[in-house]
Amino acid sequence: MEKLNYKVLKESGYKGYILEKGAPVKVLQFGEGNFLRAFVDYWFDMANEKVGWNGKVALVQPIDRGLTEYINAQEGLYTLYLRGTENGEKVDRKRVISSVDACYNPYDAADWKKIEEIAVSDDLEYMASNTTEAGITYDPSCTPDQQPPTSFPAKVTVLLYKRFKAGKPGITFLSCELIDANGQELKKDVLKHADDWGYGEDFKKYITDDCLFCSTLVDRIVPGRVRDAAMAEQMDKDNGYLDDLKDISEVFGVWYIEGPAALADKLPFKKAGLNVHVVPEVAPYKKRKVRILNGAHTGFVLGAYLAGFDIVRDCMHDETVHGFMNKLLGEVIPILPLDKTDCENFAAAVTDRFNNPFVDHQLMSISLNSTSKWKARDLPSLLEYNEKFGKLPEALCMGFAAYIAFYSTNLQRREADGLIGRRAAGNEYKIQDDAWVLDFYWAHKDADDKTLVKDVLSDTQMWDEDLTKVAGLEDKVYEDLEKIRRDGAKAAYASVL
Repeated sequence: MEKLNYKVLKESGYKGYILEKGAPVKVLQFGEGNFLRAFVDYWFDMANEKVGWNGKVALVQPIDRGLTEYINAQEGLYTLYLRGTENGEKVDRKRVISSVDACYNPYDAADWKKIEEIAVSDDLEYMASNTTEAGITYDPSCTPDQQPPTSFPAKVTVLLYKRFKAGKPGITFLSCELIDANGQELKKDVLKHADDWGYGEDFKKYITDDCLFCSTLVDRIVPGRVRDAAMAEQMDKDNGYLDDLKDISEVFGVWYIEGPAALADKLPFKKAGLNVHVVPEVAPYKKRKVRILNGAHTGFVLGAYLAGFDIVRDCMHDETVHGFMNKLLGEVIPILPLDKTDCENFAAAVTDRFNNPFVDHQLMSISLNSTSKWKARDLPSLLEYNEKFGKLPEALCMGFAAYIAFYSTNLQRREADGLIGRRAAGNEYKIQDDAWVLDFYWAHKDADDKTLVKDVLSDTQMWDEDLTKVAGLEDKVYEDLEKIRRDGAKAAYASVL
């Protein structure tokens, strides 16, 4: 078989949408990995099909080793597999993405020159990025005469300065890094470099007034490349071409972009009816994701593991565990600062996402660092529910007890990288967390449960406050922990339904 390109794709008999080569490059994207190709490039590809946006994306390899060679060998084409559950039904579909024009390695002199040309193009409207959490970092050692500057923000500063000097309109930047206020953090770094390099007040005004740095919230699970060689070979055989860039993502995807209302009409996504939304602030939507999606994970999986479950999907097929998760979400939704129906729809999608038949999501992998996760994802909901309704939430309190049970059940030994417990099913399991957390629980291995609960709740290093001061919480968590010890985690979960 031949490698995927436009000619080979036509000969393969592919019947899906394809935007031919030659369309203008409207997006300059920093990052060429699995996530961006399954997310940002997917949305622009859908806009090309749905509303004839007619735009291409030029990719910039963020580090000196990457996928440039592979992407260009396939003329930017790759097959995206969308797999999961939608409205309770199994989904397995594929789409050849044709929104990518080419990829460039900025550490190659010729490629960096081409990137500079694209940056000053009349066609360019957007820049996008996902350079990992470490990417948006101010590096004072960078200089504008480096070819290219080392850091990502320094590269952006140089390119925007060239665009400014060329008299071209400002750019809308869509930052996808997993940090708070990602767009604003990038803007800050650009302005710092502008000061360092003496680029002048007019350029800084161009950055603040003419360019728009949007913080965004991304939500799509992208397992990425196919690691099973036999499976990859079969995929190529089914497609009729070799594809070194096969990408896999879940079906669900949503993108929240912080910006003025007018941006929704400028971007092609609203017209295309896609699940991409321009909002005044992304913070409430991040809270929704953390409290509902992540909070559900952390809230039910520890007890589910003690009850004998190993994979998230299997939990969704169990009436008790699934019911407990829904009960927990029913306590979270009323305290979120968003439309209740919108939150309920998001929560309903959680079941589909957790029930993905293509992903064996291990409960033990979710259990890593559960103390800090509980503090960030579930404890705020518990405390806010209590404050709003004047009573303790049953499922969240039971989830808190399950967290303590997971960290203290039949402790066997303290190892260098974890604490070994043993569940009722008979197998040992490794609890992994900060060393001081593991030391705390190991020191309490012979303590009675009343002492354990009191000491956990009063530990201000864990929770930043003494939770024994919350009326009734200590007694409630102790009571729930005793149910788990006596009746098992599944029966304890059932008791709150």
